[in-house]
Amino acid sequence: MLGLLIADEDIDCRKQMAEFFIEAGYNVIVTNSAANALSGILKKAAQVVLLGTKFDELTAADLIPLLKQCNRKLTIILVAANTSLPLIRKLRSEGIFYHALKPVNAEDREELKQAVQCAFESLRSEQKE
Repeated sequence: MLGLLIADEDIDCRKQMAEFFIEAGYNVIVTNSAANALSGILKKAAQVVLLGTKFDELTAADLIPLLKQCNRKLTIILVAANTSLPLIRKLRSEGIFYHALKPVNAEDREELKQAVQCAFESLRSEQKE
């Protein structure tokens, strides 16, 4: 089963996203620890990651290359509210799949849900090839 890892230091955002994706039928793993995030990826428990901008005193820019070294095919969706355009460009070059705003309303949650669906569909089509 394909897994969705939610890694963010914001407990309210993490909880809200976890509940939303569990209700949508996803196998969800939640963490606020970089070590647990890396472990979930190394064990292949997660194929798609919703990543906040920082946790465990690491920024997304620090963590994304590490995550990608653990699994080159990992799909990372950055979930951030206030991120500069130069940083977004840098993270895209590091291999993020999508950048979404932190979900604060139904439209934001729907956008995030569509991004996750697209990420899993992309993974499924790669597996068929």
